[in-house]
Amino acid sequence: MIKLPKNQSGQAPHTSGQALLLVLLSMAVALTLVLSVLSRTISDVQISSQDENSQRAFSAAEAGVEQALVVGSDTGDVDIGDAQFSATVSDFAKGESVFVFPNSFVSGEQAVVWFVSHDPITGNLSCSGAGNPCFKGDRIKICWGDNTAAPVPAIEASIIYFNTAGNYATARIARAAFDDNASRRSSNNFENPGGSSCTIGSNTFQYGKTLMFNSFTPSVPYDTTNKLQFMILKLLYNNTSHHMGVDVAGSGSVLPSQGQLVESSGTSGDANRSINVFQGYGELPPAFYSVIYGGGGLIK
Repeated sequence: MIKLPKNQSGQAPHTSGQALLLVLLSMAVALTLVLSVLSRTISDVQISSQDENSQRAFSAAEAGVEQALVVGSDTGDVDIGDAQFSATVSDFAKGESVFVFPNSFVSGEQAVVWFVSHDPITGNLSCSGAGNPCFKGDRIKICWGDNTAAPVPAIEASIIYFNTAGNYATARIARAAFDDNASRRSSNNFENPGGSSCTIGSNTFQYGKTLMFNSFTPSVPYDTTNKLQFMILKLLYNNTSHHMGVDVAGSGSVLPSQGQLVESSGTSGDANRSINVFQGYGELPPAFYSVIYGGGGLIK
């Protein structure tokens, strides 16, 4: 048998060097695994902290909306636990000639366009004072339909007005309805909108129709403030939501406030979240529209 020569320690040459190399490699692998676990743990903690801050910021923004709706004015910077919110309240569309409703609507849902102002203190309808402008233009263009995907929406417009300004006993209603679908028009007797589209800001609508108040039978009076009250727009037939808007440019008047727009932002740590909420004015019960006198009958 051939025996390897031994060094002074009694071991075969190079054996200790190989063992040291194996120990170093094992330590490197172990260190890599430990660093990987630590890195993953730190990342998970950071993500968890970000999610927690994000939820706190969103909750703070919601709290800002609730407080702004209660107090009816800007909140300023308010601390809430480890978060902070700030909310502003503004009159939506006041003094404007065009606007798009912030919400979208499915079939049967309706939106109200106000022609009279709501007193900011009492909430009552009012056309007195510089702060309560009322619309008295001769026309309004209604816009609807985000796209042409079937089924395309039809629209019904109901205009409530007074024959004598401010006299509820003289309340009247005039209606018009429009449908671009020719096959449906044969049964519902709606009018053809005429293929006209309209654009309001960055919103392009497939359909638009200008209503001249003196074209109704009987004529809808508009020459005196507090005769025109409000208009109800209702989408029909669509199974997907669509936006609606109005344009009174060229009518000779501008619109009053259509409601309150609350913009609230919440902050927690490095997270920021924002919420916008539109609160329209209170509406009359549906039964009210069934008992208003329509003059020359319903226009469809």
